[in-house]
Amino acid sequence: MSATTMPGDHVDMPNGPEVVSGIDFHVSGHAHDADHSHDTGTMLGFWLYLMSDCLIFGVLFAVHAVVGQNFAGGPAPADIFEIDMILLSTFMLLFSSITYGFAVINMQQRKLRNTALWLIVTGVFGAAFLGLEVREFLHLWSIGAVPMESAFLSSFWLLVGTHGLHVTVGTIWLCVLLVQLYMHGITDANERRVMCLSLFWHFLDLIWIGVFSFVYLAAVLL
Repeated sequence: MSATTMPGDHVDMPNGPEVVSGIDFHVSGHAHDADHSHDTGTMLGFWLYLMSDCLIFGVLFAVHAVVGQNFAGGPAPADIFEIDMILLSTFMLLFSSITYGFAVINMQQRKLRNTALWLIVTGVFGAAFLGLEVREFLHLWSIGAVPMESAFLSSFWLLVGTHGLHVTVGTIWLCVLLVQLYMHGITDANERRVMCLSLFWHFLDLIWIGVFSFVYLAAVLL
């Protein structure tokens, strides 16, 4: 008690808890802003990557449009393509896009087990697509429809092979993501990773629709 304070006087003491609470709120607010900035930066960077991939596939489609009729005495599309098997692989990839959508929905509902289950189903469909594509490549190689045979086959192998390489990377990424979900659960970082892979996977589906329509179907029917 100070010399100027009399008994019974009201003394305003510093409001310690409120000050600490204010500091905590200030710090947590900065942390939230940092996380939000990180999310925004990650998604923006991934969109830029997808745009660069669009340019790559755009160039490959353009090359195929130019040289797609140059058979050089080699086999034509109608001679080598098995449309029924290609249609089956197309359904495999499209179904994988649907199942990935289910995984995202369950993730947003914080259902880890269901999220992992749908991601596994997606991986199975992706692996089935890759298996059918490898089978097709082995068949083409066995009948002599190799890239060196004609400009058409060179552009076909490059375009379809590049897409298949992307699906392979996506499938490996999905397996790594499953491990991260198992180890850490549905964290903010894992949610970002799931959403980035979702963009990548749906992008590959769109590219494949173009490949199926332009490279396979149109080449056989026209």
